[in-house]
Amino acid sequence: MKTLRQSILLFLVLTIVTGVVYPLAMTCIAQLVFSHRANGSWIERHGTRVGSEFIGQQFDGPRYFWGRPSACGYNSAASNGSNAGPTNPVQLAVVRDRVVLLQRAHPEQSRPVPVDLVTASGSGLDPHISPAAAEFQVVRVAKARSLEPAKVRELVSEQTEGRTFGVLGEPRVNVLKLNLALDNLR
Repeated sequence: MKTLRQSILLFLVLTIVTGVVYPLAMTCIAQLVFSHRANGSWIERHGTRVGSEFIGQQFDGPRYFWGRPSACGYNSAASNGSNAGPTNPVQLAVVRDRVVLLQRAHPEQSRPVPVDLVTASGSGLDPHISPAAAEFQVVRVAKARSLEPAKVRELVSEQTEGRTFGVLGEPRVNVLKLNLALDNLR
């Protein structure tokens, strides 16, 4: 009986500590220290939320830079990859089709299509593309907006984020932020 009482008491104490106190403490710390990120990293334009800086969105018009393809249709509630490996015949066909589509949309390009424009990320919601993928699209976007390619390249350069802490990851461009900055060009 004594062991049962101790077990129940320990269960209740641990439930309160790990189920109430710890989550509440972490929520308070996150709100105080990382409020923007803890609340979804929303990007607003004219007082309206247009997206999150950490969730990829679909842009498909010629006036915008395109992000990585999404295996989940950009549905953040169903975030997933395709789970198809690089030798899967279906995956190879999908990538080939994407390459053809991008080559048609960018007839001025003689370089190979950057891999991040034809393959989905593991989450299917990657908000970033490589600087090479952005550069690949500069002429199309500049032409669609009647801008000089040099001006669009300058904007891409301004929007390029470096490695985290100077050493982690690769340089990258947030597609939503780039497209919003592009809309702000006059």
